[in-house]
Amino acid sequence: MQSTSHDFVDRAREGLADADLQQALARFATGFTVKRAEVAARLPEFEALRDAAVEIKNHSLEHLDFYLDRFAAKVEESGGEVHWCVTAEEARQTVLQICQAAGARTATKSKSMISEEIALNAFLEENNIEPIETDLGEYIVQLAEEYPSHIIAPAVHKTKDQVADLFYEHHKDKGAEKRLDDVPALVSEARAMLRERFIAADVGITGANFLVAETGTTAIVTNEGNGDLTQILPRVHIVLATLEKVIPTLEDMTTILRILARSATGQEFSTYTTLSTGPKRPDDLDGPDAFHVILLDNGRSRLLGSEYREILRCIKCGACMNHCPVYGTVGGHAYGWVYPGPMGAVLTPNLVSLKEAHHLPNASTFCGRCEAVCPVRIPLPGLMRKLREEEFDAKLLAPRYRLGLGLWAWLARHPALYHMAAGLGRRALRLMGARRGRITSLPFASGWTAGRDMPAPEGGSFHAEWRRHRRHHGDRT
Repeated sequence: MQSTSHDFVDRAREGLADADLQQALARFATGFTVKRAEVAARLPEFEALRDAAVEIKNHSLEHLDFYLDRFAAKVEESGGEVHWCVTAEEARQTVLQICQAAGARTATKSKSMISEEIALNAFLEENNIEPIETDLGEYIVQLAEEYPSHIIAPAVHKTKDQVADLFYEHHKDKGAEKRLDDVPALVSEARAMLRERFIAADVGITGANFLVAETGTTAIVTNEGNGDLTQILPRVHIVLATLEKVIPTLEDMTTILRILARSATGQEFSTYTTLSTGPKRPDDLDGPDAFHVILLDNGRSRLLGSEYREILRCIKCGACMNHCPVYGTVGGHAYGWVYPGPMGAVLTPNLVSLKEAHHLPNASTFCGRCEAVCPVRIPLPGLMRKLREEEFDAKLLAPRYRLGLGLWAWLARHPALYHMAAGLGRRALRLMGARRGRITSLPFASGWTAGRDMPAPEGGSFHAEWRRHRRHHGDRT
């Protein structure tokens, strides 16, 4: 997928002005966050499970080569085939070769962010193979010719009316008699349209939440039955996964599963957790005749040896974006690539280049909610701060920002001048807000005052208050 992260600022402005998007995001804002808090509170060992998950992921990353080799050996023992791909192009070509060898004309797909990362759909279409998204959210964005705006809720940016219009436009020539506006009816219509596609598909393509080294098993976690139908009905099953998805044992997987759904959607467990271990065996009633696992690097091994290594712990639950005030205001498409929100603000610059995506680490208030809810405790604000430092050193900031930061840094190194400047600024702001107690317009801060008023300063500075407190109370603090 071609990145447009360099357009983040303009896309964010467009998102703020999009009434439909703001309506959709307003509904999204309270759902997952409230449910996550409720289910976490009901599980006394939730924090201990987070700690255990961190240990599992760290151990896996420290011994990544060993567990990947063990996983590949187990897949081959079960009759499957593993394909090692360094780049997105290698992965695309491998998928194409498997499809062509199977004589495939259509391929059903379960939700896979890796397929988005390598722009698989467009590539298959160019080679006369029709990709069919079967996850409801992915199906919606495919009809709309868009890409997902959230890693677990791809169509969260769409309103019900937009989906109703989209379905009628695309389904009226396939038997849909009228425009539907009831959610269960829309879901039933999508199911009816996809049913024959499941049966007729030559190849099924899924992602993987986990790769289990102990057994050579791949696992997907979904709330729809489409993932099962995608990997069971076609003659060929292709799994797309990146290297960091491997973990040692099935027991490790169950530990992480206990926090995955709770963090993602606020469920105690997702509706489906589907394990695949090789192709169909002689006594099996169903399943694919061929089982292929494509292991993609695409920058992960470089991340493994960097100071951003901790982002590889990510289990793609979406909790960070569910709780992020920036994501909740501008939506996922503003980020311009596959991974939005705080995890995308760290991962995208590392995968597509800091120059291309240097705006993303700045798309944060540093409120810390992303780190607080991350099930594997990734220090996202700290990693974004490192990227901001790299951005400054690489002179990617606009000159006015560099000048402002340079001036602030110089003042901070001269306390007397800093206090004098702060005092003058405080008095000026107090005068500007003297009439109404707030400031409606402020030079150099129009991005703030365009949407909200700034309270006029009251009282003295923090340092002055601290000195007064120490005079009255001594060291009793």
